[in-house]
Amino acid sequence: MKRLLQFGDWLRNPCSLGISLPVPELPLAIALVLLTAACGRVPTTASANSGDTGPVPGKVISDFDPNNFQVDNPQQFPLATAGVETAAPELNVTGSVNPDVSRQVPVPSLATGRVVEIDARLGDTVKKGQLLFKVRSTDVAGAYADYQKAVKNEQLAQLQLNRAKILYDDGAIPKAQLETAQTTEDTAAIDVHTAMEHLHLLGSDPSHPSGIISVYAPVSGVITDQQITDQSGVQALTPPNPFTISDLSHVWVVCDVYENDLPQVHPGEFADVRLDAYPNRVFKARISNILPILDPNLRTAKVRLEMDNPGLMRFGMFATATFHGLARETYATVPASAILHLRDREWVYMPLGAGHFRRMEVTAGDMLPGNMQEIKAGLKPGDKVVASALVFQEAVETK
Repeated sequence: MKRLLQFGDWLRNPCSLGISLPVPELPLAIALVLLTAACGRVPTTASANSGDTGPVPGKVISDFDPNNFQVDNPQQFPLATAGVETAAPELNVTGSVNPDVSRQVPVPSLATGRVVEIDARLGDTVKKGQLLFKVRSTDVAGAYADYQKAVKNEQLAQLQLNRAKILYDDGAIPKAQLETAQTTEDTAAIDVHTAMEHLHLLGSDPSHPSGIISVYAPVSGVITDQQITDQSGVQALTPPNPFTISDLSHVWVVCDVYENDLPQVHPGEFADVRLDAYPNRVFKARISNILPILDPNLRTAKVRLEMDNPGLMRFGMFATATFHGLARETYATVPASAILHLRDREWVYMPLGAGHFRRMEVTAGDMLPGNMQEIKAGLKPGDKVVASALVFQEAVETK
């Protein structure tokens, strides 16, 4: 037993014990050493250098297509055949309701002074000739003084003309002096008329002058802008105008159309307009102008639509305009349930045979009667698709 223990120690470290085995036991020791070396793992050069003593992993290349699927029972997924729909292409853009600039009338102050009375407010509907505000101004005093001077000068010129006529009839003066007196009287009469018109412009009566000037509405409409308050100062015929009156019976719808969509928009044609406030109502508007300047950041052009206001439109309302193309195009139609909405994209499943299906990306269009939907691109009439894409997707995911 003692010799067996010594033999085991020698196998682990033959040189450390200083033990010499007898010759008859040497072949057995050599055999045990060779067996131990054969059963042990000898590291390769690469493993020794890297310190990794594990096996070298194999390289696996997958040929799986994430859009191809195979199911065991394809008959449980009914198929639908894509139909055909012929319609003119449509372009939907967004815009807003704006006033018709040609129907906006500014109401300036007729004289420089201070506002002493305001008889209308922002948003009020006013009639032509209605009083809007009053201004106390010294302009009336100056205009009335000019008027009185013109009247006195005209009276003096008239006396001189009468005297010249008498003298000319008596042969006391030549005809040239009579003509000069006549010209002076005519000029004085013109000055009187001009001074009187100035007073009328200021809204003052020459026979009863007053320092208070009343301003009236020049047209009927809605006050869409107000720039004055009580006791504020105003300048005569100088912006900003105290009021702006707009005719709301006719409005503009201004839309933004991208540069690559402009060929589908033609002046003179009509577009359908829908308001966010009234989504179920469709209004007709005529394309009147395409502005020649593009927005450098958005690459869009302003397209102006003109239409009559049925009384529902307010400035600033959001609107959607639909432009219809001239040539009719053919599209495929499928049940709406055949379209899978996944990560902001639309897909359909097409059968390939033998239980294989392929997921195809499509571009969905408008909804149609009977729960059908247009397919703008990715599918053609006659193609077969899975009728319920969501059910098929759930079956694939749980497989």
